[in-house]
This record gives sequence, structure tokens and C-alpha cells, in this order.
Amino acid sequence: MASELSAPPVLSTPAELTFTEDFSAVAVEANRPHRSDEELFEVYEIARTADEIQTQKWKRIALQFPDAMLPDAPWVVDALGKELRRRSENANAPSQVQGQRLYILADTSYSACCVDEIAAEHADADAVVHYGRACLSPTSRLPVLHIFTRQKLDYDAVVEAFEKEFQDKAEHKVIVMADVMFQEHVKPVCELLRAKGYSHIIATEIARDPSGTIPNRKLLYLDPASQENNAAGNDDDLHAHHLFHISNPPTSLLLTLSSRLASLRIYATPSSPYTTASEVPDPSATPSMLRRRYALVIRLATASIIGILVNTLSVKNYMSTIATLREQIAAAGKKSYTIVVGKLNTAKLANFAEIDGWVVVGCWESGLVEQDGLWKPVITPFELGLALQGEETRIWTGEWWGGIEGVKGGEDKSKDIEAETKEGEEEPVLVPDDDVAGGVDDEESEPPEFDLRTGKLVSHSRPMRVVIRDASTNGTQTNNDDKSTPRTISSSAVVKRATGDVALVNGVVSPGAQFLRSQRTWQGLGSDFNTGEEDEVEVEESTLVEEGRSGIARGYAVGEEQSQRT
Repeated sequence: MASELSAPPVLSTPAELTFTEDFSAVAVEANRPHRSDEELFEVYEIARTADEIQTQKWKRIALQFPDAMLPDAPWVVDALGKELRRRSENANAPSQVQGQRLYILADTSYSACCVDEIAAEHADADAVVHYGRACLSPTSRLPVLHIFTRQKLDYDAVVEAFEKEFQDKAEHKVIVMADVMFQEHVKPVCELLRAKGYSHIIATEIARDPSGTIPNRKLLYLDPASQENNAAGNDDDLHAHHLFHISNPPTSLLLTLSSRLASLRIYATPSSPYTTASEVPDPSATPSMLRRRYALVIRLATASIIGILVNTLSVKNYMSTIATLREQIAAAGKKSYTIVVGKLNTAKLANFAEIDGWVVVGCWESGLVEQDGLWKPVITPFELGLALQGEETRIWTGEWWGGIEGVKGGEDKSKDIEAETKEGEEEPVLVPDDDVAGGVDDEESEPPEFDLRTGKLVSHSRPMRVVIRDASTNGTQTNNDDKSTPRTISSSAVVKRATGDVALVNGVVSPGAQFLRSQRTWQGLGSDFNTGEEDEVEVEESTLVEEGRSGIARGYAVGEEQSQRT
């Protein structure tokens, strides 16, 4: 049957939709008013940026924009370049701008709130200028200049909204906070509220401390008496205080502050990077959101294989956090795999069917991953700490945290297993201390484990606690008189289960390989040759392996070129 198509379908995005389609901030961008060049000069703080570039003598500068600000990126580059040239000409020092290059970072490698050091290194940048909303997580390699952008705010409207929320001027203790894009307006608003008779108003100022009681904020007491009473630094106990937030906060901040403050009220602004003014989040819904998070914790409690999902390569100490999570998961008798996929989506995570759940290593905002459409639960390191605890010690207090800060290392969640990784081995096979010939080991004496959601018995939640009846002569075993030293069987030991041999990778027990062997129907390219009929199938001779391209996208080195450069 002939096709009714008169022309081939368009498979590419039209040029006029390149910067307007498929962006989460399209609605916000549509509501942004048109600004003149003079206004944009102030909004993007061109003068302050030029001052910092000249002071630090940066030559290659990466400018990182969120999606909603990308339409202004060419204007910012042009204006900043003109300002740098003007200052150099006035100072009669043209050499200061020789070789100075500006690069636009559009599609970020991970979350837009984090500094994209990976993309900046592709441009061999000396520093990054980050525009707009930022999580202020400390970076690991490049210096950063944060330009939050200067946004206008109607003070009278803010004060009016505040008076509707807090009518008792003498009783309520209220902390006034704003998104970093509006932070400069906090102190003037607090002064207006004090003039109207509010005596317990506390302002905030930016402090790069994501793990603080209020993330990245320091309390600023305007009342001298309150300042003296809190001189000792009692900022941790804010349960009697209310919070008034200017601009829509991220969901992670709502969950974080829900257990630290008495209540939270929101004044929406049109230029919020998260939602429009008509989509103000409801703080009263945070208890139900926390209950859903606890349900995910319960699902991970019986997981056997946990994936460590790396959602940042820029936040400081992310490598040590990954190592700590591996230790905690191994101590609980579970298997972990570390995966780096860039920006998260359902299709990417669905490729790893053997993973029972994920833990995100990222900033305190990107650690919260919405579960819509995801096959397996995705939790934060804080929630994983709860999941790895036993039912007797797991207590849900309502506290929540989404970042990698505060991840406790060196604590063994299992009372019967300790491991030392030998040099040259990926993971040892662990044996309980008090496993004696003809006796009952810890694995068999432990109470059965049930899924609290379904009530079913879970028999494989600790696959790495392998019980070996007879230790190999190549391994080391504990003296019966000394119960303090664990036994580590070498990677060459043969381990058997009741259902057959355990799948090993380089001599290490691998639940992922076991899943591939027993449950995956498709085992990768080339599996059609493994038919067992080698005599009948003509196998082509393999060619020599040639050295391919290496490097980054801005300049690959191919084969001999790489050796000549080095």
C-alpha cells in the first residue's frame, strides 16, 4: 500500500524552537518582562564580573547559564567583552585582555544549580561564572564566581503578605529568608517589618554551609537584645521559630526545614526558577511527602543490590562519600555498583534491571529525585543510612537531608562482619567469625527477614554474606580461641550454594553476573555465536586492535598523534 506522506518527516528540531522547546523553565521565561540593555547590565552584574575577571587575571572564562537565562547568554557575552575591552583601553593595558576568551555552557552535565566543572574543563577554562540559582555546594577544582542576578521585588506586596500570615506582632518569632536571587532584599524587608511593630524578626544572610540548620544561611539578629541572647551560637534549635520564604523554594528545602522549624510560609515571585506564581508549593503537604520517602526507605531495607548513582563530579568530597557508601553497603552484606549516567531519566535507570534500588551522590538539592516513572526507588545517602539499620534500631523522626554532607563513615552497621580489602582485590569474600565446623553460623541463626510492604519472606537481601562450610587452604581462618579476627577467604576459593555455583567475576562473588546468567534474556552483542556448535559455524579471524581516539571533544588525539604529543 502506497504511503500517503508527500514528504519525509522532519527528524530534527526546527531552528526557531531550539531554545524554547523542552525546557522546564519555559513558563517562567514566557512571563519574563522585556528588559532594556541598561537593566540587563544591572541584572547580570556586568561591572562586578569584569572587576573579578581582571583582578584574578583569568584568561579563559566559562559562563554557565540555566535554561531560563539562555536567551540572554549572547547578550551577556557581548556586553562583558565590551566592558573588559573598555576597561583595558582606559587603563592603557591592552595586554590584559590578550587571549581572553568567553565560553557559554548551555546544557549542564548534571544539575543546573551545581557548577559544571566538567564542561568548563572541556574549554580549558580558568574559572566559571555561574548565573542564577545555585546550591552553593563547594567545588573541587575550579574557582567560581556566583552571579545570582539582581531581581526586582515589590516591598509593599511582601509586607502585606507577611501581615496576613502573622497577625500577632509580639508573639511570633519569624525568620525571613529568600532565594539567592532575591537575597539582597531580605534586610530591607525586615527593617520595614520592624518599623511596623514586629519585634521578633530575624533576617538571614548567605553563608556557604549546606549542612547548616538552614542550608547556606546564617541568622542575622536585628534586635540587639536577641543578638546578645544568641551570641553563643544557638542557631541549631529553631523549633519555636517560623520561616517566611521569599520566592518558591525547592522541594528539598521544604523537606529539610519541615522538622527544624515550627512552620514555613511562602511568598511567590514571578521569576522563580522552580515554579510559576500560580504553582506555589504547599508546605502543609510535607508530612505526606516525608511518609512517601519513608516508604522508599522500607523498600531499600530488603534490597540485595544497591546502585550508587553519581549525580555530580564537581561537589567537593564526592569521592570519599562514594567510598563510605560502599563500605556501609558491604558491611550490611549487600552488593553495590557505582553508575555514572549524567542527567537522570527513566530510560537510563531501566537499563540496570538487576539493581534493586539507588542512592544518589549529589548536592543537597539534586539528591532528591522525583519517583514519577521510575521503576526502582531512588533515595538519598541519609535515607540509605536508615534503610541499612535493623528494624529494632530504625527510628523515623521526620528529619530529612538530601546531600552528601553528614554521611558518617567508619561505622559498621553489621555486628558480625568486618572486612579488610587486600591490595589487588576488589572485594573479599566474607565469613562470619563464629562459623565452626558442624555448628550453626550467624546466617542461619538470624531471624527471617520480611518485606514490610508485602509481608513476603526475603531470602536474598544479604547476598555478600556467603557461608563457607569448609575454608579453603588458600584462605585464612580464625583461631577458635580468638573470636575478634574475621576470616577472609581468598578470591580463588570455590563457593557453592544449594542451587549451584555462585557467579564469580575475577574471583569475586557477583550478584550482577548471577542475574545476567539466570534472569536476563538478552546478554549483549555477539551472544548469537555462543551456540555450542563451533564446528559448524565459521568464525572470522579477529583483527588487530588499533589505538583509537582519546581526549575531549574540543581536540581529539588519534593513534600516533597522541604519542607524538606526549
